[in-house]
Amino acid sequence: MKVKEITVVSGKGGTGKTSLTAALAALAPGKLVLCDADVDAPDLEILLHPDPRGEFPFMGMQTAGVDRDRCIGCGKCKEVCRFDAVVMADGRALIDKTFCEGCSACTLVCPAACIAMEDTRQGTWYVGETARGPMVHARLNPGGENSGMLVQLVRKEARNIAGDKGMETILTDGPPGIACPAISAVTGADMALIVTEPTLSGKHDMLRIADLCRRFGTAAAVVLNKADLSSAGSKEIEEACRDNGLPLLASIPFILDVVHAVSQARIPSDELKDHLGTIWSRLGGM
Repeated sequence: MKVKEITVVSGKGGTGKTSLTAALAALAPGKLVLCDADVDAPDLEILLHPDPRGEFPFMGMQTAGVDRDRCIGCGKCKEVCRFDAVVMADGRALIDKTFCEGCSACTLVCPAACIAMEDTRQGTWYVGETARGPMVHARLNPGGENSGMLVQLVRKEARNIAGDKGMETILTDGPPGIACPAISAVTGADMALIVTEPTLSGKHDMLRIADLCRRFGTAAAVVLNKADLSSAGSKEIEEACRDNGLPLLASIPFILDVVHAVSQARIPSDELKDHLGTIWSRLGGM
């Protein structure tokens, strides 16, 4: 069975991407696998309240570690480190994992061979159960590396769950922007749903992420949120969608009750009900 993955993305944070993802999930309870791929700042769990079913370490790139009992305090590792990750404490080397970039230069110059590269925990990923279906999400440690790898990991686990449970659709809350995590989230997805706003920056961000999707062979469509805040801005978004072959699935006005619902950690499904059915049905036909 082919599993369809819809990834909701945006050019920046704050467009309403996560709120819309949660509201769409409410349309098909028990028929979706949910995935939060915004591993740097995950917040879908705030609205979906997953019951924990599993917690697992994410081991990213290796970093240097010092056997301080064998360190002779020569300081050569500190001299060669370009990232200021080596500090001398009590006459012996110590690695600050926050700054270590895993280049391993220190291991090459250490005369005592007391520095070695070691697996380093960069974050945590979780499996949970929500009223809308199973959910996979993750959190990268502050300053943690390999966010793109962690995005791939949670997406892979979501596909595994979909296969095991016979579910046909994965709904993924993707990261904002066009950096490595966003690339990792849209690559191989069946559809990217771009959430934007009626501003000049909203138009620019929408076109950037649409271009990213084209480069990686992922179909894209657009939802314009807070459309009534600027009629001129909305018109520019509509024209940009037409000019760039981007289906505009819905224009949603600013709804204050959505803000209230989210501030109370509630899914704004009732507040968005006039728009959700149209978006979901049009997504299903693409």
